[in-house]
Formats: sequence, structure tokens, C-alpha cells
Amino acid sequence: MKNLALVAIILLIAFSCGTTQKTVETDKSPAQVGDTIKIAGEESEYDIIIIEPGFNVWLNTTARPEGFYNQTYLENKNIFYVQAWNNRVLQPQRYNPNLYEMQIDYRQNIDYGYEVNYKLYNYFIYFQNKYNQNLLGGRVPPF
Repeated sequence: MKNLALVAIILLIAFSCGTTQKTVETDKSPAQVGDTIKIAGEESEYDIIIIEPGFNVWLNTTARPEGFYNQTYLENKNIFYVQAWNNRVLQPQRYNPNLYEMQIDYRQNIDYGYEVNYKLYNYFIYFQNKYNQNLLGGRVPPF
């Protein structure tokens, strides 16, 4: 649960402060090797850091490959997932505050690029399956 809080904090910081292309390494998390995914590059001014045990392995072995979804699809899904996530953060009496600790600052008028949207979308799929959550109320894509 602490890892999820750290992910939320890092996502919030990454999306809020994505105005420079410099990458600052802050790897002081208790995550094991391979549990941290950082996406940063010269083509995108936004970074996303996901620290979640098992996510990297799941992404490389189970998730649909990059290019399977187009960027518009991922952006549309992420908008709904982020809204649902943020609504749950604001209702700690109803939803587990250990799962939903920090809001995610994701703005639909910003082009975060394919890679950020791909990793964020897949994190939502992984999170829902791992913690038995259903963010959108419909069918959760399988693990």
C-alpha cells in the first residue's frame, strides 16, 4: 500500500512539473530491482514513474504490446480512469485510503505522448486486477 502512495505522489509530481526535459533520478524507494519504470526522453517533456512490485514483469509479459492501442484510445481511457481514481481519493470513507492516497494531475488538453499514456493505461489495468478494484464500473480488462 505504501508503494501505491509513492506511485500516486510521483505521478502527481511528474505531471505537475513536466516543464523541463531534464531527468532527475530519485531512486530512494524500497522497491526491488525491476519494480520501477521510468519513462523520460528527449521527445517528451513529461515523465511518468511507476513504482509497483510486479508491474514491470506484468507489463513485459502480459500487457498488450506497444502499438496495439492508438494514442487517442489510450488518452480517452486515461481521462476516465484518472477521473475515477481522483473521485476515490476524495472519498476515503468509502474507498480504501491506502489504495487511493493522492490525486493524479492528468489534463486532457496536454499531449503526454504515446509512451506515457501507454504505461499509465496499463498501470490502471494492472492495479484493478491486482487489488480487485473496478474503476469504471464495467468489465475490467483481464490480467
